[in-house]
Amino acid sequence: MGHAFYSSPFQFKNSTTSTALSFSTCFALAIVPEYPKLGGHGLAFTISQSNDFSTALPSQYLGLLNATDVGNFSNHIFAVEFDTVQDFEFGDINDNHVGININSLRSNMSETSGYYNDDMVKQDLNLKCGKAILAWVEYDSVRKLVNVTLSTTSRKPKLPVLSYHIDLSPFLKEHMYVGFSASTGLLASSHYVFGWSFKLNGEAEFLDLDSLPSLPGPKKKHTGLILGVSIMVVIFVLIVILVAIYLVKRFKNADVIEPWELEVGPHRYSYQELKQATRGFKDSELLGAGGFGKVYKGVLQNPNIQIAVKRISHESKQGLREFVSEISSIGRLRHRNLVQLVGWCRRRGDLLLVYDFMPNGSLDNFLFEKPRMVLTWEQRFKIIKGVASGLLYLHEGYEQIVVHRDVKASNVLLDGELNGRLGDFGLARLYEHGSNPGTTRVVGTLGYLAPELPRTGRATEKSDVFAFGALLLEVVCGRRPIESKAGPEELVLVDMVWNKWREGKILDVIDKSLKGEFNESEVLIVLKLGLMCSNNQALSRPSMRQVMSYLEGEADMPDAPMAPGDYNGGFGFDENECLHSLASSRGHTCLVNGNVDGTFVSVSTAPLSCLFTDELPR
Repeated sequence: MGHAFYSSPFQFKNSTTSTALSFSTCFALAIVPEYPKLGGHGLAFTISQSNDFSTALPSQYLGLLNATDVGNFSNHIFAVEFDTVQDFEFGDINDNHVGININSLRSNMSETSGYYNDDMVKQDLNLKCGKAILAWVEYDSVRKLVNVTLSTTSRKPKLPVLSYHIDLSPFLKEHMYVGFSASTGLLASSHYVFGWSFKLNGEAEFLDLDSLPSLPGPKKKHTGLILGVSIMVVIFVLIVILVAIYLVKRFKNADVIEPWELEVGPHRYSYQELKQATRGFKDSELLGAGGFGKVYKGVLQNPNIQIAVKRISHESKQGLREFVSEISSIGRLRHRNLVQLVGWCRRRGDLLLVYDFMPNGSLDNFLFEKPRMVLTWEQRFKIIKGVASGLLYLHEGYEQIVVHRDVKASNVLLDGELNGRLGDFGLARLYEHGSNPGTTRVVGTLGYLAPELPRTGRATEKSDVFAFGALLLEVVCGRRPIESKAGPEELVLVDMVWNKWREGKILDVIDKSLKGEFNESEVLIVLKLGLMCSNNQALSRPSMRQVMSYLEGEADMPDAPMAPGDYNGGFGFDENECLHSLASSRGHTCLVNGNVDGTFVSVSTAPLSCLFTDELPR
């Protein structure tokens, strides 16, 4: 604890009336704690009958009293405390307050430290801020009022932070000492008084903070070299960390090119190009998602073109083999009714394909549930002919035979003019003209699978024709090949169409959303073709060249199609279980891999002799 008192006492009372005189004091103080947020304990402006504090205690007693005399009327002490520790023994309101104390360390009145600005709004003031604070303590003997005012500048605020009505006459003796007392406890603080003026019966002299001594700096230590070296070491460590982060990030994002990738076309994009084009694969750029992964819209910077980026998920069954297949097959295909693959990218587990952007999305969005818009018959017929033309090119117009193996409405994309383009070649298989296709896993989508696939494991042009037949019927009828919510007679679309054909009510199957506005002869051609392509016997299905000749009117259609076959035959599946699984199978590609997946139901009259677990030998 420490004390700073004026050496001589002042006369505080009128000798005749024994009433306390008015007084005013102004002083500049600063409290600098060793730890910025932990003060200890505080400073007090004090008027005392003695300047001998030999019996006083530090800590919460502020060097003024001790445990035995605290609160005694005989103390004759008036103090204004600037307390930086909340002491519960004396009921402190917090650890940053100003209090008026008489004969005790329990404040008669206290207030959180602060000051009022020119707008009369109180501003908080931290006594432990380590900066100079100007304080005024004034007693008006007429009004019997004590005011305490604080400021961080030399200007005195108009409003005091603390006012207390009290007559000091009973507590002050005729002659009293004036000064300051401060103390610390377990935590240390430095308490400073830079300037002080005091006057009885008048206003204390003004103090200018700028003219007062400045706050002493820290003790000088020979730490210049240590500080410089420390800063250099920190900078060096930061540089090393930043370089390491950069190298790790660059290595992580690096495109590792294996030898076989150099033989694969078309253009190979860097991962950063595609990431920038899709704005970091943001959800706002997401066009759609499926079993293979997600498709994002993007814009390439050079050249400035819109693209669709298919990002194959790690969990997808469409892995590296199908990825390479799609690149090697569609990358060299050129046809106006095929979605053009403009590039690709592979970065470790990330597999990405870059296509021309199709602004109108996939055909299924215009046919089922709540379509984006109702396609007219002219638009539907143009889409059918476009897809047929694309399949003819795959089967006969390319240097090899390309079997798509996943022809369906969701894989038919529409450009800005609603032209149909066949896309998604991830399951495509190629073989030479005149040769026989090898056996492989049975893949495809429920409702589009040719009946011979589970028996032979061989995907041919005829299996694509079967799927195209299902596509024809759903474009005309506006419903999926298998509708789980329909009754038994309407469950399988091709059965329903065939039954209506036999009953002479074929026009009943036409999509009601067309509202009767269609070309009847064209509709009948498409329905006949749908039934012909859906025949159980592969040899009874037309080729895509024949299909095109019928659609273009270059050849006459047969008077009546052959019966497609009984699509209600099964493979020992429980009918109710199959129907239950149909609801979740729409639009999903199925793989038969050794155990029967509930989302896969084959629809052939022949029994299923085996399930393919691996590719069979060619």
